[in-house]
Amino acid sequence: MAVKRKVASDDSPKNKDGIVRSPKQDSGSKKVDKTKRKNKRKTIDDAKVAPELLIELPPAVRKSDEEPLKRARWTNKQRVLIFSSRGIGYRDRHLMNDFKTVMPHSKSESKMNKKEKLVQINEAAEMKNANHVLYFESRKKKDLYLWAANTPDGPSAKFLVENIHTMDELKMTGNCLKGSRPIVSFDKTFDTVPHLSLLRELFIQIFGTPNGHPKSQPFIDRVMTFSIADNRIWIRNFQIVEEDGALAEIGPRLTLNLIKIFEGSFRGECLYENPLYVSPNLNRRQAKLAAAGKYINRVSEKLEREERKPETAYPLEDELDDVFRRADKQAQGGQKSTTASTSTHKNKKLKT
Repeated sequence: MAVKRKVASDDSPKNKDGIVRSPKQDSGSKKVDKTKRKNKRKTIDDAKVAPELLIELPPAVRKSDEEPLKRARWTNKQRVLIFSSRGIGYRDRHLMNDFKTVMPHSKSESKMNKKEKLVQINEAAEMKNANHVLYFESRKKKDLYLWAANTPDGPSAKFLVENIHTMDELKMTGNCLKGSRPIVSFDKTFDTVPHLSLLRELFIQIFGTPNGHPKSQPFIDRVMTFSIADNRIWIRNFQIVEEDGALAEIGPRLTLNLIKIFEGSFRGECLYENPLYVSPNLNRRQAKLAAAGKYINRVSEKLEREERKPETAYPLEDELDDVFRRADKQAQGGQKSTTASTSTHKNKKLKT
């Protein structure tokens, strides 16, 4: 049998796009249009009946008064390589990790063997694309030294680290945004003394976070202070709590005792040597000598005390004691004489 197909004529209903519709589909679309018209009439009637119930909603997108922060270009590409030598203590390691967390522009490296020369640090910094180095060197598992250097041309400075306090201590109550940029503050003496002005520029380049660094935050909510007291550099890190300038210490806190400043990076001529520096070995030696001196003094005092000590503990030499002793002796002598006379008299009577 031949199948008959219906061919759409030009009189058949069409859509706006030119698609032919069946009369059933056309009736369904008319029903949808009628329901839309009814809903529109209801909303219009409600608005006429209760206009005070209508609430004006704010716009979906509100324009801010301030312009959005734009990401600045990262032009100052300063990187600091922070690592240590082998044999470092747990407290010193925590201090090094605190510096890594505070400084988002830092790079890490595996521990360095003590037998290797310090000049090889320049090669490690070049491989890490680092411009500055903070190297923590431990000796005798007691003393911690810090090298701050500008690689590869210099200068470099060597410090003895004292009075270490890490961020994990309970006294450090501050809590700033991680990766925020600090305000680096210096004492007035850094501007007057020549070698301190050199260290000031070195510290600014090392501890100052570059503007626009990918790992940094575009906020300034902490202050890093460098002050001079007792011929030492005191480093402290604070959080800006309020706009009026209230501060809360974050940590780390440490003291740097300057030893020498060299012309090159871990090499070169000595530009400055601290005349007031005393090595910790000499301090320990003096403490031992003082302890030994205490023992020697104690022994000598004991011998002198024995020499001064008299044979009798309480010597009592009074004239009155001699008087009474003489009287007692005389009395005892009189009694003996009387007894002797009486005995002789009795013997005579017996003979008679």
